[in-house]
Amino acid sequence: MQIHKFSDKSSVLNTFVSEIRSIDIQNDRMRFRRNIERIGEVLSYEMSKILSSESISVKTPLGNSLLNVPKDDIVICSILRAGLPFHNGILNYFDKAENAFISAYRHHLNSKDFEIIVEYIASPNLENKTLVLVDPMLATGQSLALTYEALKSHGIPKQIHLLSVIGSQTGVDYIMDKFPENTHLWIAAIDETLNEKGYIVPGLGDAGDLAFGSKLKN
Repeated sequence: MQIHKFSDKSSVLNTFVSEIRSIDIQNDRMRFRRNIERIGEVLSYEMSKILSSESISVKTPLGNSLLNVPKDDIVICSILRAGLPFHNGILNYFDKAENAFISAYRHHLNSKDFEIIVEYIASPNLENKTLVLVDPMLATGQSLALTYEALKSHGIPKQIHLLSVIGSQTGVDYIMDKFPENTHLWIAAIDETLNEKGYIVPGLGDAGDLAFGSKLKN
């Protein structure tokens, strides 16, 4: 797996990441969702640089212009519900992409242990397409791995790109052998640890709750 991490580089991306982490800013839900969306846009732009391309001729009022544009058949798949703002940011840049959605959530067995439950999939045919699998918080890595396994019944993509906002090193290590070798991970930041409940530290908290409001616990 090829990992593209951007937190070590000075860019406006780190401004968006700092605001979604900040307890003084993140409770503005609209701003939180918009920052997640903008991070999706930045990562999409970076990813677009390595996609397959084709040359097209565009007629202007004064002549013709040759341009190289991406040609991949892209399917964006988000894990509900935290992935929705992130999904929108990616779709802003790949507006002709097909879309898939899957529910994967933590079912808590006790105060510390949980299992990932996958219940719902809506996906087009993935055969020989470019799958962009979206999960803003790559904590343990189990959600991404189980989502990929569930999607295999819809076809085998030719290329897989994983997009996350913040991950843990534990989660990144976990998924390394769960995906094909030529998979790319595009991620804004990687934090070192998980706490006893499996949340990323320092992370930002529960992305789904920050984007859409608190929920009853399973």
